[in-house]
Amino acid sequence: MNIQTVRQTVAGDPAGIEVVSEAAPVAGPDEKLVRVRAAAITREELDWFEDRLPAVPSFEISGVVEGTGEEVFALLPFDRDGGARELVAAPSSVLAPKPTSLTHVEAAALPMPGLTAWQALFDHGKLAPGERVLILGGAGGVGSVAVQLAKQRGAHVVATASPGNIETVRSLGADEVIDRTTQDFTEIASVAVVFDTAGGENLKRAPAVLANGGRLVSVAEEPPDGGVYFVVAPNGEQLAEIGKLADAGKVKPLVDSTFPLAEARAAFERSLAGSRRGKIVLEVTA
Repeated sequence: MNIQTVRQTVAGDPAGIEVVSEAAPVAGPDEKLVRVRAAAITREELDWFEDRLPAVPSFEISGVVEGTGEEVFALLPFDRDGGARELVAAPSSVLAPKPTSLTHVEAAALPMPGLTAWQALFDHGKLAPGERVLILGGAGGVGSVAVQLAKQRGAHVVATASPGNIETVRSLGADEVIDRTTQDFTEIASVAVVFDTAGGENLKRAPAVLANGGRLVSVAEEPPDGGVYFVVAPNGEQLAEIGKLADAGKVKPLVDSTFPLAEARAAFERSLAGSRRGKIVLEVTA
């Protein structure tokens, strides 16, 4: 049996994205075969695998386990092909029950930002109830979920956003929203945790707002002054907890736009646009 699969043939350029027909994968030991309903893409992923092209992009999926009908979602491991295809063989350990309150498109938009925010705030940032946290980039895919998770943990949430996204970030639960075009975030009261999602000059300035014993965490680049940089790791157990929060109405991903699998190149072009709000998602199978 053949399936439709997105293949990346050129690093860093959506022009290298094509849709091809190829043999369906076979599930190995400790794997499940998932019929992919939706797959989300990440802005930077076209640069990730220059040394092993061609590759299948998109590591966030939502779909149905073949043979059982179980609805699942996952962040796939980065050392293998991704999920922009009709069928994918996924390790059982990374799969979590899909939140029943979310569509497959919404569920596919949650694993990368959800796990990134969870691991940044709680594993690395050690955020505790009552602490103040600053999220640099509160309207992005990761930042928007971080705002919600931090609020649910009982933190006082401060986030930066562009003028057009201020109300969106406030609606997600931020206690304070800083207009990044007119306000200087270093003038706020000290915080226990800074979570940076974008890097650059703001990351360099972030230590100025940390309280004594404060923690600086970034997923964009190596932070200064002993901060932590990390790459998100797939984790089915943590994703299941995030899914429960979604079903409780406490966490919802932001979806910028959707594209059919056949228009994967246009989806990646959209992912590079500066006006995005949330994730770009491929609708793979009905």
